Amino acid sequence: MDVDTMDDMSMRPQALVLTAPGINCDLELAEAFELAGATAHRVHLNELASDPSRIDAFDLIGLPGGFSYGDAIAAGRILSVVLQSTIIDQLRAAIDRGVPMIAPCNGFQIAVQAGLLPGPWPDSPAVTEAALLENDGGRFVDRWVSVEYPTSRCIWTRGMGTEAAILPIAHGEGRFHASEPTMARLEAEGRIAIRYAQGDDPNGSLGRIAGICDHSGLVLGLMPHPERYLHWTRHPAWTRLGSMAGDPPGLQMFQSAVAHVRAAASAPA
Repeated sequence: MDVDTMDDMSMRPQALVLTAPGINCDLELAEAFELAGATAHRVHLNELASDPSRIDAFDLIGLPGGFSYGDAIAAGRILSVVLQSTIIDQLRAAIDRGVPMIAPCNGFQIAVQAGLLPGPWPDSPAVTEAALLENDGGRFVDRWVSVEYPTSRCIWTRGMGTEAAILPIAHGEGRFHASEPTMARLEAEGRIAIRYAQGDDPNGSLGRIAGICDHSGLVLGLMPHPERYLHWTRHPAWTRLGSMAGDPPGLQMFQSAVAHVRAAASAPA
């Protein structure tokens, strides 16, 4: 490896990909960060719990999908409790210092139950009321869905277009539900980052919500799996796409977050 390549590697943002029993999308999430220009580090929750200060070294954080702890009791419930008792303060501190975080599928379920999403209101100590409930129909759904990217404060979906606007999903508890006051604030504050397209809501989510961000716009939770759409050949009809110019929507999300980190690092103090 030449010196220039080594220097380029040393300049890459550092991404933490949390792993735990039952997590099964950590490799895809690590690949997404790597392709977007970061260096990914898969670290087991037990290691972070023994030394939470390790989180301070990272510029990006990913809570992967899967079936953490077998989704016992409810999807993401056990891991969310473990986070709350071990590293939640360090995760919140990371967000406060500007670290983008993505939480697809099981990660979204974990983030909501741990209180990271929708997150506390900046002007009130009130607890937000939201949950990811069992899909309408009570069945696990594994397919590609059409999505829309409304204007929002989310840094992960910034500049997303509508071409080939589909993403893969695979979940049994993805129906977003929130209290009326929470829904009203999410709408008013531009915190709905992704919606299922009209007529293609796979789980009955309120407002067709597929993903939301926190007040800072740094934390994105979504039921679709962008990390599974990093190459055009993953598209179910890729041989009929015609033009495959640019990068797939899944990869674009990670590129937006890496670009945000780079811009923040180069901004004047």
